Amino acid sequence: MNSPLTSRTAINESVLQSNKVLRNTYFLLSMTLLWSAVVAGFSMALDLPRPGIIIMLVGFYGLLFLTEKNRETSLGLVFAFLFTGFLGYTLGPILNMYVAQGMGDIIVTSLGGTALAFLAASAYALTTKRDLSVLNGVMMAGFIVIVVGMVASFFIHIPMFHLALSGMFILFSTGAILLTTQNIIRGGETNYISATITLYVSIYNIFISLLSILGVTSRD
Repeated sequence: MNSPLTSRTAINESVLQSNKVLRNTYFLLSMTLLWSAVVAGFSMALDLPRPGIIIMLVGFYGLLFLTEKNRETSLGLVFAFLFTGFLGYTLGPILNMYVAQGMGDIIVTSLGGTALAFLAASAYALTTKRDLSVLNGVMMAGFIVIVVGMVASFFIHIPMFHLALSGMFILFSTGAILLTTQNIIRGGETNYISATITLYVSIYNIFISLLSILGVTSRD
């Protein structure tokens, strides 16, 4: 039978491990966001073309798979930076499109909104006593709706439909930030590379979705 001292020691070790994963996740996240911003800047400066749907899908899912497959090794870090760098490259042509249309202020607003959403969701997950795992069912339903919506978006070209889909992306990504952060704190997520990629993709999706919403609503 475990003594109270042994139990307290195990709890302390678990807390220390969770804090270490959280620190490593936030550090790697900040580095990948900075790296992605640098690549996006070069992509804009060189006026690189927007990748086609095939390149986008292969690059995204291929690098995501390789990152997850190697998450326990140093190669996982290499693929994490390749993955976030690739997404940074895809941002360049999108941002140039907004700048060319005189909507550079929307980029700044979207950045601010993304930062606010991430900080608010993270702060809530770090401080709340509620078990956010109840969101798992909602997240699964939301994922199915988003996948169906993405397929339908190839055939439906109605602004309100795309606004609704962007809104779903924001809600889903915010939920992913909440769940991932609390999983780290409670010891459910022990790999900081996986946690970083989940948070990064969530931030990327929120930013792109805000750009889309603000871009549509600002047009005459």
